[in-house]
Amino acid sequence: MTLPVAAADPSQIDAGRHALDTRCSRCHAIGPEGQSPHAQAPPFRDLMKRYPPENLAEALAEGIVSGHPDMPEYVLSPEEIEAVMAYLHTL
Repeated sequence: MTLPVAAADPSQIDAGRHALDTRCSRCHAIGPEGQSPHAQAPPFRDLMKRYPPENLAEALAEGIVSGHPDMPEYVLSPEEIEAVMAYLHTL
């Protein structure tokens, strides 16, 4: 279940940004602006436009194995997924 932005705790939003920063930011732009360091890695703000947030949450739970060719697989805990979703909704 994904929390609406208004219901998200600021510490949860910070935890979501941290989860993306430590796992994804070497390839993806994780903030509201800027280019991704990896040309084939879309900015996370664009992912929210391409896919329903629920689909992203499911992929994070199961491990994203697609994406750019050299993307590592990450599986997040349910708490991390909630935090990432809360952060992504701020974009």
